[in-house]
Amino acid sequence: MRTRKSALSFIAALLILAIVAVGCTPKQETGNNGATNGETSGATNGGSSEGKVFRMNIHSEPSTLDPALMEDNVSGTLATGIYEGLTRKNENGESIPATAESWEKSEDGKTYTFKIRKDAKWSNGDPVTANDYEFSWKRALDPAVGSTYAYQFYYIVGAQDYNEGKTTNTDAVGIKALDAQTLEVKLVSPTPYFLSLTSFYVYNPVHQSVKDNEAWAADAKTIIGNGPFKMSEWQHNTSIKLVPNENYYDKAQVKFAGVDFTMIAESATELANYETDKLDYTGKPTGEIPAEQIPVLKESKKDEIVTKGIASSYYYQFNTEEVPFNNVKVRKALAMAIDRQAIVESVTMAGEVPSFGFVPPGIIGLKEDYRNEVKDDFFTENVDEAKKLLAEGLAELKLAKFPKVTLTFNTSDGHKKIAEAIVEMWRQNLGIEVGIENQEFAVLLKNRTAMNYQIARAGWGADYNDPMTYLDMFVTGGGQNNTGFASPEYDALIKKANASGDQAERIAAMTEAEKILMEYMPIMPIYYYSNVYMLKPGFKNIFLDYKGDIDYTRGYYQAN
Repeated sequence: MRTRKSALSFIAALLILAIVAVGCTPKQETGNNGATNGETSGATNGGSSEGKVFRMNIHSEPSTLDPALMEDNVSGTLATGIYEGLTRKNENGESIPATAESWEKSEDGKTYTFKIRKDAKWSNGDPVTANDYEFSWKRALDPAVGSTYAYQFYYIVGAQDYNEGKTTNTDAVGIKALDAQTLEVKLVSPTPYFLSLTSFYVYNPVHQSVKDNEAWAADAKTIIGNGPFKMSEWQHNTSIKLVPNENYYDKAQVKFAGVDFTMIAESATELANYETDKLDYTGKPTGEIPAEQIPVLKESKKDEIVTKGIASSYYYQFNTEEVPFNNVKVRKALAMAIDRQAIVESVTMAGEVPSFGFVPPGIIGLKEDYRNEVKDDFFTENVDEAKKLLAEGLAELKLAKFPKVTLTFNTSDGHKKIAEAIVEMWRQNLGIEVGIENQEFAVLLKNRTAMNYQIARAGWGADYNDPMTYLDMFVTGGGQNNTGFASPEYDALIKKANASGDQAERIAAMTEAEKILMEYMPIMPIYYYSNVYMLKPGFKNIFLDYKGDIDYTRGYYQAN
């Protein structure tokens, strides 16, 4: 059982009540990222799937629509409609055929051979071939492209050496089009989750014409996809419209006349648009329902509101190369001085679970859920211990007092309320002042990558169903490791787990790696996500998978 001082809970309850009360104060909402007054344009939806446009909010401008450069769920949500990998996921997270109609795995588990559908086409009518996949995957590995997700190809022979510039010979990379319909992939070692990776957006193909236009991914007219939909309009920072791709091989299963995405930052405005029939979907993964409204909506909209636990973690990360966060005791002090239960009960209110580790529930372990097998009791909340660690850490840094620092988060009512609650807990419990600053999501991503922050809000959802999707992030110099954390012992454990074909050995190595991560604390776990969303009656076959990604591609409408 996790222990926490009663004073911590009492103080947390008082300060959170104050913060939530402010958050509940009615105010006039104007949508500065959407149409006038935050309203979506277009007529009210009605009728059947014929002519029906599905409307949802994505909160902000996507950081990119180049699959090689994607790293956020806004871009990923759009990629679901515009692009398609060799496989796709069903509602249970299982890999099913997509652009690849079939595949074979060698007996040693190190070679995959994919057969590309002969009727697979790009949105401009060109055939999709195995050569397109070879081109796209090697492009994502090209150091000049700068993909932060290139490491997800390192399971493939020669991929890491090419990405790290140790060779310029692309023929040495184990990705080869044997003919127009056959793609052969050679792995370094058996990788049980490799097939799952082939539906991840960095594995999506891009049309080879992109090499002639560096700005291709910023304009609806130059984005050529192979998915169920294609982009018809992109009003930057306002909206994106998709229409069915008439060249898609499975177009008979695409029922919507289009999908409209608005970019409304204010959660109250988003909810108002849903309630006035300007949106068909509101909430996670790319929107937000005001936390204080969730208990009310569970009563008034019980047939529309859904709460779903997902395999994702919400956390703050430290820049461990900056004073004072280059001291582990300081990092631990901040992690131990907050009340996570108070945050999920009184601020977020969506059924989240306090986290004391990084890998969330919902990820497969040895025989059952990894989080059931490996308890997340790596640290506890304890104000007295936090004060002691902070004093020791500052003394080691020869600092008379805690310096001025800033917590940065992407623009969102929810993230702001969490940040306000946490900095107040730090003030009450540790006597330190931490400023807060909001940034547009794309800006925050760039600043995190450039290590231009002190404390930053972050979240991580599964790319595939294995603990490795969380733990390989923090290898030294990793594309997603923008904390400065480096541990040879940690790196060795990740390497051992990746090289092993024995699942028990893999899980043991990853368990030790997570312990090291929590011991050094480059990140501060806060909670495991639970997504809350609402969907209008009549909409069918729109779902969130185990990791919280939305699939609307085969959705349809049937009037009740």
